[in-house]
Amino acid sequence: MVYVTRRAFFCAAHRYYDQSLSSEKNREQFGPCVNTHGHNYELEVTVVGEPDEKTGMVVNLTSLDAIVKKRVIDILDHKNLNVDIEEFKSVVPTTEMIARYAWMRLENCIEGATLYRVRLYEDPTLFVDYYGEGEHAG
Repeated sequence: MVYVTRRAFFCAAHRYYDQSLSSEKNREQFGPCVNTHGHNYELEVTVVGEPDEKTGMVVNLTSLDAIVKKRVIDILDHKNLNVDIEEFKSVVPTTEMIARYAWMRLENCIEGATLYRVRLYEDPTLFVDYYGEGEHAG
């Protein structure tokens, strides 16, 4: 098996705020992240498969780029995640939850390969790996 990873980038704003908690509890739980702020996210999408005998590729990168762009980047880029993305109106858009969201948007959409991992960098000091709920999940 060969693992292929492609990177994509998007910018988005969010805030950590749980509607079921008071403002004081939210500030205690999330600190300054209760305020709306933004990040320049880096998304890595890793697929796994056997290289095609004719092309030598696990996946056509042009096709993979188009799927990631259409199903994740175009939806999240330059958005306020809490306001503009339905899933995050009731879920705190942490890096963990955004990575899981990207996985759900990409799973079973990549022809010729299997989605293996989604890695999302919020900044140079924080990233999250998500392997789905299947055989690769920890």
